[in-house]
Amino acid sequence: MRQSFQDELSQLEAAVQEEGALVLRALRSALNALARGDDELADEVIGFDDEVDRSYMRIEEGVQSLLARQTPVAGDLRLVLAILRVNLHLERMADYAVTVAKLTKLMGGLHVTGEAILASLEDMGQRAEQMIRVALDAFADRDVEKARSLQELDELIDRANRHAIEDVLSLGDSPEEREYGLRMLVVSRCVERIGDHAVDIGEQIAYMVTGELHELTDASHPV
Repeated sequence: MRQSFQDELSQLEAAVQEEGALVLRALRSALNALARGDDELADEVIGFDDEVDRSYMRIEEGVQSLLARQTPVAGDLRLVLAILRVNLHLERMADYAVTVAKLTKLMGGLHVTGEAILASLEDMGQRAEQMIRVALDAFADRDVEKARSLQELDELIDRANRHAIEDVLSLGDSPEEREYGLRMLVVSRCVERIGDHAVDIGEQIAYMVTGELHELTDASHPV
């Protein structure tokens, strides 16, 4: 019975890692669609979200089934809770990628030059991808220090987000430029929130390993 329980936990962990790979694919595709103005790729990202959702539901159902038959305690219980929460954060990340894809489709008719904004968003996107990878590696390795490093990485995304805002503010004031700028601000916010979810995963990893729950971010830290 104990071996079966550990095998199921291992399978759920592997499923989380697979879901993380799906999220990375969705984010990269959404950013590429934005940079190229590629509506077809944006549609692929939107459709691909169904696969992420199926992965999310399989993990949720797997955890529910496990808890119905087993009574994990201590470290095993923290792992089960971490799987549930990491699963949720990954699904939310994918939702933000879908939002970026939908905004890409809405910008097709706006003839605005925004190279600086796109460069800032690409920088943010690369950092968000790095954070997802670090979070997944920290989860697999039970690496608390790596999990805590996500806070510093998140500060770099926040800095890039401020640059994106400055770029938007430097656009002209025509109706098209204003509409484009507002949509780009939403894109920037989506990528920034993906970084926040990665930090939240780091917090869950630290709790899973140490049994102590502490926020990695400092509310007093300047925005």
